[in-house]
Amino acid sequence: MNALVEAQKDQLPAVRQPMPIRDYHEFYRFYLTEHRNIMSRRLHIVGSSIGLYFFGKAILQRKPKYFLYGLASGYACAWIGHFMFEKNKPASFKQPIYSFISDWRMFADVLRGNISLISRDQDKIPS
Repeated sequence: MNALVEAQKDQLPAVRQPMPIRDYHEFYRFYLTEHRNIMSRRLHIVGSSIGLYFFGKAILQRKPKYFLYGLASGYACAWIGHFMFEKNKPASFKQPIYSFISDWRMFADVLRGNISLISRDQDKIPS
């Protein structure tokens, strides 16, 4: 019986393992591929904008609870985008620091016009 199982294993195609991400530049390229859906991008921008509002409010009013509201609203919007529109898991589950940085980098790229919230055809940075 073991010989049959071994013979079947030899006939299975090899599963390619993804290359490990070596640096932040590679991570951001990966991050953009995980944000191709326009509605997901919009939700990320809305969440980041709400987060900025609450971060500012936390600083101005010196109330840390608003900082938590900012984090919660930002991640809630992003995760809805991933689970409902992208149909993938947020990168923050595996790379929380790089993902947090990339959220703000994508926000800046949207503001600069490098990433579109209307059509991926208008992106100046390929994903």
